[in-house]
Amino acid sequence: MGFIMYLIIGGIIGWLAGLILGKDIPGGIIGNIIAGIVGAWIGGLIFPSMGPVIWDMPIIPALIGSIILVAILSLILKSMRK
Repeated sequence: MGFIMYLIIGGIIGWLAGLILGKDIPGGIIGNIIAGIVGAWIGGLIFPSMGPVIWDMPIIPALIGSIILVAILSLILKSMRK
């Protein structure tokens, strides 16, 4: 049950990061989940134990990390298209 909730929270965090930046995350729902989980990891490294925690995922660092990840991915994909 915890793993499924972790995937759901990661998907929501990735989706919010895409909305905040106004960028589409490649891969749809799977891309949102990956961006949320990897973003939580990145955010956890930058801002450990900050803000509310849901199912062992700190929300604010996860969102900040996901925004960073989505911004970097959009820059990389934009440069590859040219």
